[in-house]
Amino acid sequence: MRKTFGKFVAGASALALLGSLLAACGTNASQNASGGAGEAGGDGGKMYIPIVSKGFQHQFWQAVKQGAEKAAAELNVEITFEGPESESQVDKQIEMLQVALDKKPDAIGFAALDSKASAPLLEQAKANDIPVVAFDSGVESDIPVATAATDNIAAAGLAADKMAELIGGEGEIAMIVHDQTSRTGVDRRDGFKNRIEEKYPNIKIVDIQYGGGDHLKSTDLAKAIMQAHPNLKGFFGANEGSAIGVLNAVKEMNMQGKITIIGYDSGKQQIDAIKNGEMAGAITQNPIGIGYETVKAAVAAAKGETVEPNIDTGFFYYDKSNIDDEEIKAVLYE
Repeated sequence: MRKTFGKFVAGASALALLGSLLAACGTNASQNASGGAGEAGGDGGKMYIPIVSKGFQHQFWQAVKQGAEKAAAELNVEITFEGPESESQVDKQIEMLQVALDKKPDAIGFAALDSKASAPLLEQAKANDIPVVAFDSGVESDIPVATAATDNIAAAGLAADKMAELIGGEGEIAMIVHDQTSRTGVDRRDGFKNRIEEKYPNIKIVDIQYGGGDHLKSTDLAKAIMQAHPNLKGFFGANEGSAIGVLNAVKEMNMQGKITIIGYDSGKQQIDAIKNGEMAGAITQNPIGIGYETVKAAVAAAKGETVEPNIDTGFFYYDKSNIDDEEIKAVLYE
């Protein structure tokens, strides 16, 4: 197992944080899966920070929200946490960001579905002296004062190493990626693809498809790939929805045990699949830490304090052998 945790995830502190989060956070945060950002601004003079995520339907985002709520409670600030129903709804997310900015918040957290489409609104934030903290996915702009995220290139590279090891260093593999517009989609695709091409000449990536993070669409794409490539030996699913789609496709095609699956993120279905051997393993991030560090950096920036531009929240590879280790359990979510 390899780890690259930054300063936030330091063993005991991470466990302590998780424990307190599981006890449920009573905060001033509100949630909104449909994007109605207009309910509330700051309350009673508290600092107000809207958090606009890439989605809401996956357990990953619920864990990010937990971390954000924890920081909000500790720092006595008000937050809202919202995202579009689907991670393919770039226009919807841009609308959410616009509504959030119109409320003149003290700072804002933003995980971009499209690293370029949000550029005009980021310029608007800058013009109005609203600090922006990017999280999960960075943006192609120097406007965010900080980015709290996993090193996705390194993490996907580790997934590629594990895949090569598990399939004996040769054969055909394929990838289902959530998108090719977000920083996470691009970095995970390239991190995995480049590592395979650079280190494993006898492994061929026969197809890369984009399922929008939707497990149903990803299932259909994975089934089509298996039909086109009957000798496929491995599949990499680049986020929770992609990995579940691959898992379902392999089961529907009765290919369990014949195709090695490596996923990304966590969630009950992935955890169960790893425990029962249907999925070989997965990369897990630290979504609670991502949410926590995003709010913490946003508050500091709103106060005019210096913040670290790159906040590495770390990653682990987990499989059946270590899934019950305390340091792994501390960063998994169902």
